[in-house]
This record gives sequence, structure tokens and C-alpha cells, in this order.
Amino acid sequence: MAELLARGLREEGYVVDTTGDSPEAVWLATENDYDAIVLDVMLPGFDGFEVCRRLRALQRWAPVLMLTARDAVTDRVTGLDVGADDYLVKPFVFAELAARVRALIRRRSVERPTVLEVGDLRLDPVTRQAWRGDVLLDLSPREHAVLEYLMRRAGAVVTRTELLDHVWDSAYDGGSNVVDQYVGYLRRKIDKPFGRADLRTVRGSGYRLQTVEP
Repeated sequence: MAELLARGLREEGYVVDTTGDSPEAVWLATENDYDAIVLDVMLPGFDGFEVCRRLRALQRWAPVLMLTARDAVTDRVTGLDVGADDYLVKPFVFAELAARVRALIRRRSVERPTVLEVGDLRLDPVTRQAWRGDVLLDLSPREHAVLEYLMRRAGAVVTRTELLDHVWDSAYDGGSNVVDQYVGYLRRKIDKPFGRADLRTVRGSGYRLQTVEP
């Protein structure tokens, strides 16, 4: 199937490398700056999910289209969670694969880590765990959601309204102090025990998560 796809993509005008070996797939994708990667889940050695996970951990951001014969929702979710950009279930029509590859190439490679890092803060949205250095933080689901949004906007001022819109729902009054309460909870967990003050209040505007220790 790989050779058939390669032939079709070459006829579309692409230069194509192929491999049926998962370690070699990781090596090829780290040695070459590909415009897109078509990755089968079922590979010998370790599977395509692990290939994608390793590439993202190595900060290789080429768009990935995952192919699989399994159509379970959990498999599609796993693929997207490890950093894939699209998912195509076999059997498929080549014209659809080619269209999806074209769409991925138009997006270009942009950094989109599966684990967020700001200084020595790390947060994994999939496992819903966060760390300061090597210390696992004990966060409630809401605290985790607030921290995730702040980390995705690290260095920028995030208003209380933005946090309400993205972490709570429309039932909350904009004048509520719930955001301030949760920012206070976070400070007591991510900053104070470590002698830090990275989560700053910007008077009259909102909050900023410092990207580096001042």
C-alpha cells in the first residue's frame, strides 16, 4: 500500500520517501524537513501513535495524516492527542488522501507541542497533570484548566473576561470574583511553595504568566 500511495503522490508532483520501519520513520522525519507525513498506525516495532509522539517530543512539527484500519473513536482521539493533524480510516479513496495532504501542506509546519512548557512549568493536557520542575502539582480540574489557558497565552495579558469565557460558562456573571479566587489558588500551588511569583496581576487588565523568571 505504501508503494501505491507513493506512486500516486509522485504523479501528483510530490517527492516521496517511504519506509515500513518505525525507528527509520522517526529517523527520516528528524533528518528531513518534510512538508507532510502520511503515517500508518500499524507498524512493526512501535506503532504510528508512538512515532508521532516521538516526533513531537523531538520538536518536529511537519503535519501528520494518520492512516488506520481501526475506526474506533478512542483511536482517533489517541492520534490527535499525540500530535497528529488529521486521521483517515482505511479503506479510503486516493483522491481524498491527496486532498487531505494538500490541505495539510497549506497549513505549513507550526509548533504545537503536546506538552506545554513555560519555564520549569510543564502541563500535559491529555493526562491532565502539571509539574513545577520535577514536582507533580496537585491541581483541581478547574485549576488545571485556568493554568492551561494561561500557559497557552504565556507572556501575554489575559483578562478576567477571557478566562471566564474559556474556563467557565456563560452562566457566570462577568463581575464575579471567581477568577481572582482561582488565580489565588494557583499561586498557592505553582508559585509560593517554590519561592516564585510568575503569575502576575496586571492592574486594571488581568493576569500574565511570566515566560522567564525575572
